[in-house]
Amino acid sequence: MTNWPLPLKKIIAEFQDCFDRMERYELLFDYANKLPHELQSKDWTEENRVKGCQSKAHVECMIDENGGFQIHGAADANLVQGLIAILAIGVDGMPPSEVASLSPKFVDEMDVKASLTPSRANGFLNMFEMIRNTAADMETEA
Repeated sequence: MTNWPLPLKKIIAEFQDCFDRMERYELLFDYANKLPHELQSKDWTEENRVKGCQSKAHVECMIDENGGFQIHGAADANLVQGLIAILAIGVDGMPPSEVASLSPKFVDEMDVKASLTPSRANGFLNMFEMIRNTAADMETEA
């Protein structure tokens, strides 16, 4: 296992313990209810929409009062909201520079990509890149 942040390591382990694709779906649905910072639908804009995602998914990245990275997001599909929650929980409070340097390879370790349609997998990677790029921009502004 790569040197992932501890919350992400726990999530990866949880998914690796899944027996099959249906169990991974159930876990994603569970995570949809654990989203730490929900973005209210009234705050959904074209600027924070995840491009290339077949669902309506919106993500805003912020810095908390301690300088830690936060993802505020939501989606109209529970599966996608679960994916947002995994990212939000996995990087919550990290320095933006560490978020910007994360690799999407943790998705392969979770073995979740095989459970997603190609368009959902593409949307998830687009969301991940959007978050990494925003974190990199925040780091250069700091």
